[in-house]
Amino acid sequence: MIKLADIVQWIHQWLTDVLPAFWATIAANALAGIAILSLVLVCVIICVYMERKVAAFMQLRLGPMRVGKWGSLQVLADVIKLLLKESFVPTRADKILFVVAPVLVLTVSLMALAPVSFSDGVQMWDMNIGVLYITAISSLGVIGVLMAGWASNNKFSLVGAMRAGAQIISYELSAALSILAIIAMTGTLSMNELVQSQADGWWIFKGHIPAVIAFVFYVIAATAECNRAPFDLAEAEQELTAGYHTEYSGMQFGMFYLTEYINMIVVSIIASTLFLGGWQPFHIYGFTAFNQVMDYIPQFFWLMGKVFFIIFLMMWFRWTFPRLRIDQLLKLEWKYLMPISLVNLIIAALCTVMGWHF
Repeated sequence: MIKLADIVQWIHQWLTDVLPAFWATIAANALAGIAILSLVLVCVIICVYMERKVAAFMQLRLGPMRVGKWGSLQVLADVIKLLLKESFVPTRADKILFVVAPVLVLTVSLMALAPVSFSDGVQMWDMNIGVLYITAISSLGVIGVLMAGWASNNKFSLVGAMRAGAQIISYELSAALSILAIIAMTGTLSMNELVQSQADGWWIFKGHIPAVIAFVFYVIAATAECNRAPFDLAEAEQELTAGYHTEYSGMQFGMFYLTEYINMIVVSIIASTLFLGGWQPFHIYGFTAFNQVMDYIPQFFWLMGKVFFIIFLMMWFRWTFPRLRIDQLLKLEWKYLMPISLVNLIIAALCTVMGWHF
């Protein structure tokens, strides 16, 4: 069976044969960037369509049905609408920061995809601190949010930005502690090595109760970091019209909208890599025939399937739970999630030292 790594290696070899070494490297990096951007755009289109259909299913309705078969081209129609809209800059806004903010937020989200292992041997940047890099780069996104709220010269945007800053910075602690629980068991920060460590079983299964608790808390914290309901206080339409991007229109608003779904994809990739085996197939010990069938499914499809499963969970949250108040949101983090995550990290470290995990 042809693997994705074989195709990547063939393209690299072909570029090396037809181009000088320097230009072959440039061309390979450019093709890798184009491939990642194309993958992200396709995933975002699927996520937007999936969001509308999941919401419709939860609310016993059909969702978009007019543009394309079952509304499948509605997203394309919305993109065309955004492209045709004028990007308006308010008169009293800080024009430079106002324009830079959406670009910064989108750039940071795309940079976080660099060390992701999409398949065995398919990775843009195989660094030994991949998880640390992703968490550090993702933290910079809040700067763009604060910048957008301040530069808009709008009280609703500023309040939304301050809420987003407090929320993202707070829930990063729980997310980081949940990540550390698995890092303690694996002993590596490399995304590729994390996936390789789960060849004999996913960490959510062989990490016992600490891994399960870390997974649940990470999904909750990641949902809050993405400003998704029920944690969307920064974009509460009833209170703040649209939050920190109230004054944005056209493709500048489209960048914020795109970034939200890219962030969902990034946090879902991290969850899949840490807890669900990344591109590793699902195996059951002793079921040889079943495991061989699972091995026929390409590794890339395994990763994407797990990513969309996590995204579905986040959408399920959105259409199930009511929005929290800002005091409830921060109380959940500082009084419950973070203390329990600290205790869970200690238990995970104890399990690792004692060798109690599988």
